[in-house]
Amino acid sequence: MYDYLLGGHDNYAVDREATERLVALVPQAVPMARANRGFLRRAVRHLADAGVRQFLDLGSGLPTQGSVHEIVPDARVVYVDRDPVVAAHARALLGEHDGEGPGPGRRAFLQADLLDVDEVLRGASEVLDLGRPVGVLLVGILHYIPDADGPYAMAARLREALAPGSHLVITHSVTPGRPAGAGRATPNTRGGGAERSPAAIRRFFGDFALVEPGLVHAADWRPDRPRLAGEPGAGSYLMAGVGWKHPIEGSSPEV
Repeated sequence: MYDYLLGGHDNYAVDREATERLVALVPQAVPMARANRGFLRRAVRHLADAGVRQFLDLGSGLPTQGSVHEIVPDARVVYVDRDPVVAAHARALLGEHDGEGPGPGRRAFLQADLLDVDEVLRGASEVLDLGRPVGVLLVGILHYIPDADGPYAMAARLREALAPGSHLVITHSVTPGRPAGAGRATPNTRGGGAERSPAAIRRFFGDFALVEPGLVHAADWRPDRPRLAGEPGAGSYLMAGVGWKHPIEGSSPEV
Protein backbone atom coordinates (compact mmCIF):
# COMPACT_ATOMS: atom_id res chain seq x y z
CA MET A 1 0.00 0.00 0.00
CA TYR A 2 2.82 2.40 0.88
CA ASP A 3 4.52 1.66 -2.44
CA TYR A 4 1.28 2.46 -4.27
CA LEU A 5 0.83 5.70 -2.29
CA LEU A 6 4.30 6.70 -3.48
CA GLY A 7 3.50 5.89 -7.12
CA GLY A 8 5.54 2.68 -7.24
CA HIS A 9 4.96 -0.61 -9.02
CA ASP A 10 5.76 -3.19 -6.31
CA ASN A 11 2.14 -3.75 -5.25
CA TYR A 12 -0.86 -5.95 -5.99
CA ALA A 13 -4.43 -5.26 -7.05
CA VAL A 14 -5.60 -5.84 -3.47
CA ASP A 15 -3.09 -3.22 -2.27
CA ARG A 16 -4.36 -0.72 -4.80
CA GLU A 17 -8.00 -1.37 -3.91
CA ALA A 18 -7.35 -1.04 -0.18
CA THR A 19 -5.33 2.13 -0.73
CA GLU A 20 -8.07 3.73 -2.81
CA ARG A 21 -10.53 3.03 -0.01
CA LEU A 22 -8.11 4.49 2.52
CA VAL A 23 -7.61 7.64 0.47
CA ALA A 24 -11.38 8.07 0.17
CA LEU A 25 -11.60 8.05 3.97
CA VAL A 26 -8.33 9.87 4.70
CA PRO A 27 -7.47 12.16 1.75
CA GLN A 28 -4.27 13.33 3.44
CA ALA A 29 -2.78 9.82 3.24
CA VAL A 30 -1.07 10.48 -0.12
CA PRO A 31 0.57 13.81 0.76
CA MET A 32 1.54 12.39 4.16
CA ALA A 33 3.23 9.38 2.60
CA ARG A 34 5.14 11.61 0.20
CA ALA A 35 6.13 14.08 2.92
CA ASN A 36 7.34 11.16 5.00
CA ARG A 37 9.42 9.72 2.15
CA GLY A 38 10.77 13.13 1.21
CA PHE A 39 12.02 13.66 4.74
CA LEU A 40 13.63 10.21 4.76
CA ARG A 41 15.57 11.04 1.59
CA ARG A 42 16.79 14.38 2.96
CA ALA A 43 17.75 12.90 6.33
CA VAL A 44 19.65 10.00 4.77
CA ARG A 45 21.51 12.39 2.45
CA HIS A 46 22.41 14.54 5.48
CA LEU A 47 23.79 11.52 7.32
CA ALA A 48 25.74 10.44 4.25
CA ASP A 49 27.22 13.94 3.97
CA ALA A 50 28.24 13.59 7.63
CA GLY A 51 30.12 10.40 6.78
CA VAL A 52 27.59 7.76 7.88
CA ARG A 53 27.71 4.69 5.63
CA GLN A 54 25.66 2.24 7.72
CA PHE A 55 21.89 2.29 8.12
CA LEU A 56 19.36 0.25 10.07
CA ASP A 57 15.80 0.79 8.80
CA LEU A 58 13.33 -0.46 11.42
CA GLY A 59 9.76 -1.25 10.39
CA SER A 60 10.83 -0.68 6.81
CA GLY A 61 7.94 -2.40 5.04
CA LEU A 62 8.59 -3.54 1.47
CA PRO A 63 11.62 -1.63 0.15
CA THR A 64 10.08 0.80 -2.30
CA GLN A 65 10.64 4.10 -4.07
CA GLY A 66 13.69 5.95 -2.78
CA SER A 67 14.92 3.36 -0.29
CA VAL A 68 18.14 3.91 1.62
CA HIS A 69 20.34 1.75 -0.61
CA GLU A 70 19.15 3.78 -3.62
CA ILE A 71 19.96 7.09 -1.92
CA VAL A 72 23.43 5.99 -0.73
CA PRO A 73 24.51 3.16 -3.07
CA ASP A 74 27.80 2.49 -1.27
CA ALA A 75 26.18 2.15 2.17
CA ARG A 76 25.60 -0.99 4.19
CA VAL A 77 21.87 -1.26 4.92
CA VAL A 78 19.76 -3.64 6.99
CA TYR A 79 15.98 -3.46 6.61
CA VAL A 80 13.88 -4.90 9.44
CA ASP A 81 10.21 -5.90 9.37
CA ARG A 82 8.25 -8.72 11.00
CA ASP A 83 5.82 -9.40 8.12
CA PRO A 84 6.66 -12.68 6.30
CA VAL A 85 5.14 -11.48 3.01
CA VAL A 86 7.24 -8.33 3.17
CA ALA A 87 10.26 -10.51 3.94
CA ALA A 88 9.80 -12.64 0.83
CA HIS A 89 9.46 -9.66 -1.49
CA ALA A 90 12.19 -7.62 0.16
CA ARG A 91 14.75 -10.41 -0.08
CA ALA A 92 13.94 -10.87 -3.76
CA LEU A 93 14.26 -7.16 -4.48
CA LEU A 94 17.45 -6.75 -2.49
CA GLY A 95 18.95 -9.79 -4.19
CA GLU A 96 18.32 -8.17 -7.57
CA HIS A 97 19.86 -4.89 -6.44
CA ASP A 98 22.89 -6.54 -4.87
CA GLY A 99 23.78 -8.09 -8.20
CA GLU A 100 24.08 -4.59 -9.65
CA GLY A 101 25.49 -2.76 -6.64
CA PRO A 102 28.74 -2.67 -4.73
CA GLY A 103 28.65 -6.37 -3.94
CA PRO A 104 26.71 -8.96 -1.96
CA GLY A 105 26.48 -8.56 1.77
CA ARG A 106 25.97 -4.80 1.80
CA ARG A 107 22.17 -5.00 1.93
CA ALA A 108 20.09 -7.42 3.91
CA PHE A 109 16.58 -7.97 5.17
CA LEU A 110 16.00 -9.18 8.73
CA GLN A 111 12.61 -10.59 9.68
CA ALA A 112 12.20 -9.51 13.28
CA ASP A 113 10.03 -7.36 15.52
CA LEU A 114 11.70 -3.99 16.04
CA LEU A 115 10.66 -4.11 19.71
CA ASP A 116 13.05 -7.04 20.21
CA VAL A 117 16.16 -4.88 20.16
CA ASP A 118 18.60 -7.63 21.10
CA GLU A 119 17.44 -9.85 18.22
CA VAL A 120 17.57 -6.93 15.81
CA LEU A 121 21.09 -5.97 16.85
CA ARG A 122 22.33 -9.55 16.62
CA GLY A 123 20.97 -9.91 13.11
CA ALA A 124 22.13 -6.47 11.98
CA SER A 125 25.66 -7.13 13.23
CA GLU A 126 26.14 -9.65 10.41
CA VAL A 127 26.15 -6.74 7.95
CA LEU A 128 26.81 -3.63 10.06
CA ASP A 129 29.79 -2.81 12.26
CA LEU A 130 27.95 -1.68 15.39
CA GLY A 131 31.17 -0.33 16.83
CA ARG A 132 31.00 2.47 14.25
CA PRO A 133 28.31 5.13 13.63
CA VAL A 134 24.96 3.88 12.32
CA GLY A 135 21.94 5.81 11.08
CA VAL A 136 18.85 4.21 12.66
CA LEU A 137 15.55 4.96 10.92
CA LEU A 138 12.23 4.82 12.78
CA VAL A 139 10.29 6.51 10.01
CA GLY A 140 6.50 6.32 10.02
CA ILE A 141 6.35 3.43 12.50
CA LEU A 142 6.31 4.61 16.13
CA HIS A 143 2.75 5.96 15.94
CA TYR A 144 1.59 2.37 15.35
CA ILE A 145 3.03 1.22 18.69
CA PRO A 146 1.05 1.91 21.89
CA ASP A 147 2.88 2.85 25.07
CA ALA A 148 1.89 -0.49 26.59
CA ASP A 149 4.18 -2.28 24.10
CA GLY A 150 7.23 -0.42 25.35
CA PRO A 151 8.38 1.79 22.46
CA TYR A 152 10.24 4.18 24.79
CA ALA A 153 12.20 1.31 26.34
CA MET A 154 13.00 0.05 22.85
CA ALA A 155 14.31 3.47 21.80
CA ALA A 156 16.36 3.79 24.99
CA ARG A 157 17.94 0.37 24.41
CA LEU A 158 18.84 1.38 20.86
CA ARG A 159 20.37 4.67 21.98
CA GLU A 160 22.47 2.87 24.56
CA ALA A 161 23.73 0.28 22.06
CA LEU A 162 24.65 2.71 19.29
CA ALA A 163 28.23 3.86 18.86
CA PRO A 164 29.11 7.54 19.37
CA GLY A 165 28.47 9.51 16.19
CA SER A 166 25.32 7.50 15.41
CA HIS A 167 22.02 9.13 14.48
CA LEU A 168 18.36 8.40 15.20
CA VAL A 169 15.89 9.46 12.48
CA ILE A 170 12.20 9.64 13.44
CA THR A 171 8.86 10.67 11.98
CA HIS A 172 5.67 10.44 14.00
CA SER A 173 2.09 11.60 13.46
CA VAL A 174 1.25 14.46 15.76
CA THR A 175 -1.83 15.23 17.83
CA PRO A 176 -1.81 19.07 17.81
CA GLY A 177 -2.15 20.80 14.46
CA ARG A 178 -4.40 18.20 12.84
CA PRO A 179 -7.54 19.82 11.44
CA ALA A 180 -10.66 19.20 13.50
CA GLY A 181 -12.68 16.29 12.17
CA ALA A 182 -9.88 15.09 9.92
CA GLY A 183 -9.79 11.66 11.50
CA ARG A 184 -6.73 9.59 12.11
CA ALA A 185 -4.03 10.60 9.65
CA THR A 186 -2.29 7.23 9.50
CA PRO A 187 -3.72 3.75 8.99
CA ASN A 188 -3.11 1.58 12.06
CA THR A 189 -1.73 -1.88 11.36
CA ARG A 190 -0.80 -3.01 14.87
CA GLY A 191 -4.32 -2.87 16.28
CA GLY A 192 -3.71 -0.04 18.73
CA GLY A 193 -1.16 2.65 18.16
CA ALA A 194 -0.79 6.03 19.77
CA GLU A 195 -1.08 9.66 18.85
CA ARG A 196 1.51 11.67 20.75
CA SER A 197 2.27 15.32 21.40
CA PRO A 198 5.53 16.90 20.20
CA ALA A 199 6.90 16.65 23.75
CA ALA A 200 6.08 12.93 23.86
CA ILE A 201 7.74 12.42 20.46
CA ARG A 202 10.83 14.29 21.65
CA ARG A 203 11.23 11.69 24.43
CA PHE A 204 12.20 9.04 21.86
CA PHE A 205 15.47 10.92 21.26
CA GLY A 206 16.44 10.81 24.94
CA ASP A 207 19.74 12.61 25.48
CA PHE A 208 20.62 12.65 21.78
CA ALA A 209 21.17 16.20 20.53
CA LEU A 210 18.71 17.25 17.84
CA VAL A 211 20.29 18.30 14.58
CA GLU A 212 19.04 21.69 13.35
CA PRO A 213 16.23 22.62 12.83
CA GLY A 214 15.18 20.26 15.63
CA LEU A 215 11.85 18.47 15.86
CA VAL A 216 9.66 20.14 13.23
CA HIS A 217 6.94 19.33 10.73
CA ALA A 218 8.33 16.89 8.18
CA ALA A 219 8.12 19.30 5.23
CA ASP A 220 10.08 21.90 7.21
CA TRP A 221 13.11 19.71 7.97
CA ARG A 222 15.81 21.05 5.64
CA PRO A 223 13.51 21.29 2.60
CA ASP A 224 15.05 21.06 -0.85
CA ARG A 225 13.22 24.23 -1.83
CA PRO A 226 11.03 26.87 -0.17
CA ARG A 227 7.35 25.96 0.04
CA LEU A 228 5.32 27.74 -2.61
CA ALA A 229 2.53 30.12 -1.64
CA GLY A 230 -0.68 28.13 -1.24
CA GLU A 231 1.13 24.80 -1.37
CA PRO A 232 -0.52 22.27 0.97
CA GLY A 233 1.40 21.67 4.18
CA ALA A 234 1.23 17.88 4.01
CA GLY A 235 4.05 17.57 6.51
CA SER A 236 1.98 19.30 9.20
CA TYR A 237 0.53 15.90 10.11
CA LEU A 238 4.01 14.56 10.83
CA MET A 239 6.78 15.63 13.16
CA ALA A 240 10.30 14.77 12.06
CA GLY A 241 13.73 14.99 13.59
CA VAL A 242 17.26 13.66 13.59
CA GLY A 243 19.07 12.98 16.85
CA TRP A 244 22.84 12.68 17.16
CA LYS A 245 24.93 10.81 19.73
CA HIS A 246 27.91 12.93 20.72
CA PRO A 247 31.18 11.32 19.64
CA ILE A 248 33.12 13.04 22.44
CA GLU A 249 32.16 14.62 25.74
CA GLY A 250 31.21 18.26 25.38
CA SER A 251 31.10 18.35 21.56
CA SER A 252 28.33 20.10 19.64
CA PRO A 253 25.81 18.50 17.25
CA GLU A 254 26.34 18.68 13.53
CA VAL A 255 24.47 21.44 11.71
